Amino acid sequence: MASMVQSIQQALEHLEQDLPPGAVEQFSTLLDELGRWNQRVNLTAIRDRDEMITGHLLDSLVARPLLQGKRILDVGTGAGFPGLPLAICEPDRDFVLLDSNNKKIMFVQHVAALLGLDNVTACKARTEDYAPAERFDTVIARAVGPLARLVEMAGHHVGEDGVFVALKGRYPAEELQELPKRWTFVVQELAVPGLESGSRHAVTLRDRNQ
Repeated sequence: MASMVQSIQQALEHLEQDLPPGAVEQFSTLLDELGRWNQRVNLTAIRDRDEMITGHLLDSLVARPLLQGKRILDVGTGAGFPGLPLAICEPDRDFVLLDSNNKKIMFVQHVAALLGLDNVTACKARTEDYAPAERFDTVIARAVGPLARLVEMAGHHVGEDGVFVALKGRYPAEELQELPKRWTFVVQELAVPGLESGSRHAVTLRDRNQ
């Protein structure tokens, strides 16, 4: 446990983010539980602990500066990324983590309860079928699908003056060309410690009609 906490602590220093008390220990528990569940249920392809720190934890937290507002929707959250690490760091924001895979949502519910994350709601539903009472300030999706398909599935969940943050790998030139014209976008490279330069980008989308 101590070595895992130490490894996470060292990795996080490269991000230069302020963290709430106990966040590193919560990250460690999250990855411990992910490793434990992965032995029984195939939640993620990444199994190595150091790779989990880079490929799940840091790869989620680099999106933290892009969040806006209080209500955040993580579309296609899978095993809870980026939603769980972001919720740990942002206790004053409310997160809904959405996925259609029951086993993955069960894991998210388990970890949220274990860590006492009162700001996390795990919801099992297809994005197209999800019908919340109100829309969101930020909708975020990590490696879920092409941009045009993403805004078709989940664009209606973005509230007035809200943003849709799509976390991608390399610069998605072709996907950007296929976006409906109603969406404006800004693309920025994300520096994930331990990953090759240019391998991560964020597309921040806004609906012209909002």
